[in-house]
Amino acid sequence: MRDLLVRPDKFHNRTEDFGYEFLSFETRKPETNQSFQGDTKGRELAIVVLGGTCSVTSSRGDWYGIGQRETVFDGLPYTLYLPIHTSFTVSTDTACDLAFCYAKAEEEYPARLVTPAHVGIEIRGGGNATRQINSMLPPSFLAQRLMVVEVLTPGGNWSSYPPHKHDVHNPPDEVDLEEIYYYRIERPEGYHPVVAAHGYNVYYLNALAGSARSMACSDDPDYAWVKSEWKEKDRRLPMVKR
Repeated sequence: MRDLLVRPDKFHNRTEDFGYEFLSFETRKPETNQSFQGDTKGRELAIVVLGGTCSVTSSRGDWYGIGQRETVFDGLPYTLYLPIHTSFTVSTDTACDLAFCYAKAEEEYPARLVTPAHVGIEIRGGGNATRQINSMLPPSFLAQRLMVVEVLTPGGNWSSYPPHKHDVHNPPDEVDLEEIYYYRIERPEGYHPVVAAHGYNVYYLNALAGSARSMACSDDPDYAWVKSEWKEKDRRLPMVKR
């Protein structure tokens, strides 16, 4: 299980396959007016512009001024699909934040730029398990194996829930899929709290002892703003009564 969480330096400016059969992944954050070259070889590729604007010239065509959002929380993505055996050069118009999603492939499909106008948007789940799915390379996209979506989850909500799996090939009920999650948090500072899964109440017992008979504490100052957002109490409380 410890191998499931991988730090960014493992795949920053280098392609990492994590021991997978099909998938590999890379991120880059080039500054303005920088460029780098690559080749898909025996893999199909989706270049997702997480932030910034860039241009791509390739053996399959050229695309200029790709991207418009500053961060992943500012808008819908631009995604460039490149097939197997494609050489390419990425040049930055601004500082960029880029993700490279690769999948081993044998079949060749046309290169295609997916703009925000082509991104499918789905609001999935319900209650505090509601989230937004942006589909750039859905199953209907013309590619052999690679599928790419991004998920936006509001603070306080659960995502990828209820728990699910896809490790058995039993279509149409389930198919065996490798999967990479690449996380971004809009406010990355702070500590990891306790979270109750959607539909499951949580209890924990606190025992404390120290220098004084007091339960005084100090909040993380980076999170002081959160309390001003609390407009009303959750009406499900109290959960137990006298």
